[in-house]
Amino acid sequence: MSTRSSETPLLAMDAVVLDTETTGLDPAKARIVQIGAVKIDEGQMIEAATFDQLVDPGIPIPPSSTEIHHISDSNVAGAPEFKTAYSAFGTFANGAVIIGHSIGYDLAIMKRECAIAGLDWAPPRSLDIRLLAQISNPNLAGFSLDQLAAWLDVEISGRHTALGDALATAQVFLAMLPNLREGGIRTLAEAEAACRQLTNVLEEHHRAGWHEPVVSPAQADAESTLARIDSYPYRHRVCDVMTSPPVVLSSALTVGETVKKMMDLQISSAFLAPPVDGGKPPAAEHHPIEGLGIVTERDILRTIAKDGANSLSKPVSQLMSQPLAVIPQDAYIYRAMGRMDRLGIRHLAVAEEHGELVGALSARDLLRLRAGEAISLGDEIESAETANALAVAWAKLPGVARSLLDEEVESRDIAGVISREIGALTRQAAVIAERRMIDAGRGGPPVPHAVLILGSGGRGESLLAADQDNAIIFTEGDPDGPEDKWFAEYGSHIADILHAVGVPYCNGGVMAKNAQWRGSVETWRERVSQWVRRSRPQDLLQVDIFFDLRAVHGEAKLARNLMIDAYQRGSEATEFAKLLAGSTTSFSVPLNFFGGFKTEDGRVDLKKGGLFPIVSSARVLAIRHNLVKRSTGDRLQAILDLNIGARGDITSMVEAHGVLLGHILAQQFVDLQAGKNIGNSIEVKRLSKSDSEKLRDHLSSLSHMEEMVRDLLFR
Repeated sequence: MSTRSSETPLLAMDAVVLDTETTGLDPAKARIVQIGAVKIDEGQMIEAATFDQLVDPGIPIPPSSTEIHHISDSNVAGAPEFKTAYSAFGTFANGAVIIGHSIGYDLAIMKRECAIAGLDWAPPRSLDIRLLAQISNPNLAGFSLDQLAAWLDVEISGRHTALGDALATAQVFLAMLPNLREGGIRTLAEAEAACRQLTNVLEEHHRAGWHEPVVSPAQADAESTLARIDSYPYRHRVCDVMTSPPVVLSSALTVGETVKKMMDLQISSAFLAPPVDGGKPPAAEHHPIEGLGIVTERDILRTIAKDGANSLSKPVSQLMSQPLAVIPQDAYIYRAMGRMDRLGIRHLAVAEEHGELVGALSARDLLRLRAGEAISLGDEIESAETANALAVAWAKLPGVARSLLDEEVESRDIAGVISREIGALTRQAAVIAERRMIDAGRGGPPVPHAVLILGSGGRGESLLAADQDNAIIFTEGDPDGPEDKWFAEYGSHIADILHAVGVPYCNGGVMAKNAQWRGSVETWRERVSQWVRRSRPQDLLQVDIFFDLRAVHGEAKLARNLMIDAYQRGSEATEFAKLLAGSTTSFSVPLNFFGGFKTEDGRVDLKKGGLFPIVSSARVLAIRHNLVKRSTGDRLQAILDLNIGARGDITSMVEAHGVLLGHILAQQFVDLQAGKNIGNSIEVKRLSKSDSEKLRDHLSSLSHMEEMVRDLLFR
């Protein structure tokens, strides 16, 4: 996938920074005498990847111009004409986003040169660092390249040469990214949209005869970020296709004995465990992944081809591979496919949450499940070594999600894919953060720990406007003690990496870098105990999302045990449940007396007016009845299984939940493409008459939810 889609973070963008030297300043008359460019690859300037070409303009170069750029007629004698130079530059740029300082001038010159040479002109997608600087720091005295370089401490060499200015422009652009990010400009579309707001400046450029420096999405060539994909791997999980129970044999067997057992069982691989109790076969179940190995039919065939029949008497342990390549049973199938592709293997061990082996997955199981380039998404995140590489992988997610929506994949499944990748992103941010700690001389984790995600990410219901909700639990250590201080710094690195990649800091401060969202097992248990004993609603702000927790890195059992303990305590605290229910049900359906939508600027907030109360109601009911479930759907199904309350009301909540997710997601794609801030409000005018009626019906069905929840709390 190209890193020039609208959703691409500027941090991860591929681009070519362009500058030209010309015979004059009037784009209606000037000709190009030099083209210089440098590549930015995944947010890094590649100084070795440059383009530097003199061009014969076909007219004399005025002395006044030569005095500036020091290019004379003798310098361009024998240089190629523009047609040849432009073709070479096109090969170099290869369709990348073009960045420049006052790029509208360069593009106008390029367009005119193409017309003179009889070449077709296709305006590239472009960004102007002069415009971006005016957005980022409007109080600068001026916005020349020299002034921008001075502001950002960028050293310029080779000024007024095309390549020298291109290199300086690239450095200024990269140095400006943190300022843009802090101003809420993270993606290519957001940068374009912000530049289009500078209407007065753009009008000046137009009067000067410059090309429009930033085109609107409607003017740009249609993007094909992903071809239509086979959506099956994004709708089904590993547990749906794995072979279970897994076959575990003794590693003390010979190759011949192992072959016979595999033939009898008609399997292409077997897991191997050390024998127990003086040579007895391993137990039939409850195998921790650690210590197991695997042998495949290919391993056996290779050793037979090499050593002949003698190989059959060898211990099979000599053939087995360790450690196992593992995939969680609740992972989506596309992640397993990506992992096999990256590792070049055909078999994966499948593990449950506690790390025990529960199944086997082979390439044969996945033979018909191909989804092209999008399959690599999950594994690219997990194999990213830097924040920039992480941003490149993360930039693919909106395109994958949009393709799934186009294929009419159920919105909850799309949200599940997004959530899984937020978990993977957080996990890899933790890996990079730990490396930073070690490189800084702070050492590795002082005690075992787990990194958690909370809220929608934990529930598996994230959409594209997610911010950070994370926490850390560690085995031991006092608040502000040495362990806690290590994890505080570690949590800060995680937050900074996620923020840079495109998942912004949580406005409510729900991040492990903050003391109230990290702690030892003992600290967390005391914290939960205080929560459930409190009687003031304001003390419970954001506490409820804790009950959505999911471990994404480290010791998952720490998180699971904490979750079980928290649910038990919460179910026993009647007043706690009442307070949570109070904050949950104090909402009004966004419909007026006549059944029309209550809108603000033509939009209706579906999270505030529908999604939030459904999610919160399902959560509080699960806590009250000690149903240790994460997703809203699973929680409501568990309530149904208790046979309490009216099934129709709960079923209506389930249906409304999926519909609201779908509408919000569809609007987010539209806003993302347009460079607008994405949120949870939808434009009513975008709805068809049928969709509008159905949405009103679903919202109306929630009007009695307050009474229903209060009734179900104490059944």
